[in-house]
Amino acid sequence: MTSLRLAVPTVVVAAAVAGCITYFVAPAPPQPIEADQRSPPTVPNVTGRPDWGISRNIQRSGTDDHIDAFERAAEAILKRAQNATASAAEPLVTGPIPLPRRRPIPRP
Repeated sequence: MTSLRLAVPTVVVAAAVAGCITYFVAPAPPQPIEADQRSPPTVPNVTGRPDWGISRNIQRSGTDDHIDAFERAAEAILKRAQNATASAAEPLVTGPIPLPRRRPIPRP
């Protein structure tokens, strides 16, 4: 039992000392590079045409369907909003709100 009482604090202290040594001995992390200091890539364009990095396989026919679906959903929401009534005119609680009672501190 005595060896376990001594072993646990010894392991904790050893871990703390190892962490401190690692912190002070390890080299500093590299400083972040600013965007102005970066140089552009030097890969030559061998195809003869400009490569803008844009995919040529873009489908735009579905955007009209998305717009129509959005407008239909907005109209449905606005139709429901006309029938909704606000209940701010009638307060839910008209009397005083009871507070919780103080309870005695349990003593052993």
